[in-house]
Amino acid sequence: MSGMSKIVKTMTSVAFPLAMIYGLYIIAHGHLTPGGGFQGGAVVASACAMILVSFGSVWTVRKIKEKNLSVLESLGAIGFIGLGFFGLIFGSHFFKNILVGSKNIPIFNEIGQGMSNINTAGFIPLMNFAVGLKVIAGLFAIVLVMAYATRLKEGK
Repeated sequence: MSGMSKIVKTMTSVAFPLAMIYGLYIIAHGHLTPGGGFQGGAVVASACAMILVSFGSVWTVRKIKEKNLSVLESLGAIGFIGLGFFGLIFGSHFFKNILVGSKNIPIFNEIGQGMSNINTAGFIPLMNFAVGLKVIAGLFAIVLVMAYATRLKEGK
């Protein structure tokens, strides 16, 4: 893939930030609305695939290294498992949502006791972000490698 016309590149430059914001919104509000880490991650990865199609695989591979995507994917997995172990650390079971009404961590039961408390979901939004990071990096790495391998096979 060598890239598209100037019009497509310009429209992608306009649509890409909007798609990224929407995907991050889906990840951040997954505990309140339909969505979450996987769905939002798929939206963000699709926005990155739009960049790949518009600007070409060679340009994209120069800007985004597969190694960096692998590191981000690993960070998402480690973050998810690390949050799972928090329940064991504070004397409960694996993946226990301990931050909701927690007596173990005093800062979380002192801030915002009303309906506007940002911590009404405990670890779930943090887990959504970890899953979202893993899905974004994983899906985009797959699409990026497939596009670049197709270009190499064509000999262009």
